[in-house]
Amino acid sequence: MKELSYYTKRLGEERDTLRTELERLAQQDPQNPEVWVLKKPDMDIMEADQNEAADRTEEIHIDSIVLDELDARFRLVAHALRKLDEGTFGVCEKCGKQIGEDRLDANPAARTCKEHIGAAEKNAL
Repeated sequence: MKELSYYTKRLGEERDTLRTELERLAQQDPQNPEVWVLKKPDMDIMEADQNEAADRTEEIHIDSIVLDELDARFRLVAHALRKLDEGTFGVCEKCGKQIGEDRLDANPAARTCKEHIGAAEKNAL
């Protein structure tokens, strides 16, 4: 496996990029910083015509879907960074075997080896 610093750098860069994207769409809940809340729409829906209101509603729906995807990936990356700190990075969470370098190169936040691919990612943090 490559040096852990390689994966630390890649995961740190991805975390920073994801945080930037999350902050563009949402803000952290002051009561629970683990939760991202979609930002309020910019336009006054009350004064908008029906087409504008429908367009903005659709944008909000799409933003919500994107937010969910970004948040899920952000949690996976944060989990991988914690595993680096704990010394358990690169170990399959299902069977305890080493995760192959090719898998980690493709997805440094991988939680499982190829044999168990999908099991942990479907149940993302």
